[in-house]
Amino acid sequence: MININEETFYEGGPAKSDLIINLIAGLTLLGLPFTFAAIVRALWLRYKITNKRITIDGGWFGKNKTQVSLSNIQEIRTVPRGLGSYGDMVLILNDGSKVEMKSLPLFRETQEFIELNMIKRSQTLNLNEVEGFATKS
Repeated sequence: MININEETFYEGGPAKSDLIINLIAGLTLLGLPFTFAAIVRALWLRYKITNKRITIDGGWFGKNKTQVSLSNIQEIRTVPRGLGSYGDMVLILNDGSKVEMKSLPLFRETQEFIELNMIKRSQTLNLNEVEGFATKS
């Protein structure tokens, strides 16, 4: 369920140039595994990036769903691929776990958007509003 205040930055699949480059690489025997991986990504991987969370639907037939709140992200690392037209992004979470986002189009703009919203959310976080079993530090 999406909150009314939630602004969608990107919703869609991996970069189309990833599929094109890997289909060309599939003409060689060494490129076949990369081609199959690109086809699976193109068919079943979907991203939704908003100002509050990142949702990744993937896996075989798109059955795996991962949601990450921007407040849980500690660090973002990116690597350009496909001559810089798309890239891979790794989100390092507060608990040390990592979430990979492969073949992300507009990955530089996406990184800036996520970092900007991480800063906004950390500034608006107020510990006086904490309720329940949470402790104030």
